[in-house]
Amino acid sequence: MRLSADQFRQWKHKSITLLGMSGVGKTRLAHMLRRSHWFHYSGDYRIGTRYLDEPILDNIKHQAMQVPFLRDLLLNDSIYIANNITVDNLHPVSTFLGKLGNPEEGGLPLAEFKRRQELHHQAEIAAMLDVPAFINKARTIYGYDRFINDAGGSVCELDSPEAIAALAEHTLILYIQATPKDEEELIRRAQSDPKPLYYREAFLDDHLARYMAEQQLEYVAQVSPDDFVRWVFPHLFRSRIPRYEAIAAEHGYTVTSDELWAVQNEAELIELIARAIERS
Repeated sequence: MRLSADQFRQWKHKSITLLGMSGVGKTRLAHMLRRSHWFHYSGDYRIGTRYLDEPILDNIKHQAMQVPFLRDLLLNDSIYIANNITVDNLHPVSTFLGKLGNPEEGGLPLAEFKRRQELHHQAEIAAMLDVPAFINKARTIYGYDRFINDAGGSVCELDSPEAIAALAEHTLILYIQATPKDEEELIRRAQSDPKPLYYREAFLDDHLARYMAEQQLEYVAQVSPDDFVRWVFPHLFRSRIPRYEAIAAEHGYTVTSDELWAVQNEAELIELIARAIERS
């Protein structure tokens, strides 16, 4: 959505999509705005509770069935398994995505890994297409005039013109650009605590082949899941930057992570976005 700075300031029903890598401050900002009566829409929460709920539970049940004690209880309906996903606890989504590689280290075979990646891809598209409906629900059911879409870090990977168009039509897209210092910190954090990630299939195929060649590996089952994530994250990070920038250039506005971290309340955010609009 394109607005002048004054139009944005006067916009009663402000709706913003936050775009950027995980760790740049999107969720911190969304939590802060919740205290000022903004509706917090978490794309990852919607993915986990609506579109991947059954696959996540199937994965958990599959693991539980490997334990004889739990297997018997599940088969005779003595227990049931349910997700407890919250906006602050999205771990079940991560565990479903999983990591690629050696099964003895918890890794997934390539075909299963790609199947889960594609399910996540389609779920994220659907979650972003749901944003306009949730803006309306937030207003008409819950009485929220303002809406913040805390989008996942992989939204730039969707390759879905329809989803991006829906976000651009109904929200102001704000790209949070990591400063060089924050880039280093995000990479350091990802390498010290490697987490499951979403990859475009072409990116995965190319970088997996490069990693295996460097490590002189013949089979994906020889790949160390955590080591691959540590190796690939800087490449993934840098591959996403031009994608974020392209979306912001066509549909939105850009602020730096330093500018965002300086924001302490709603009024300061409004003025930061107004400045971003004026300098665009």
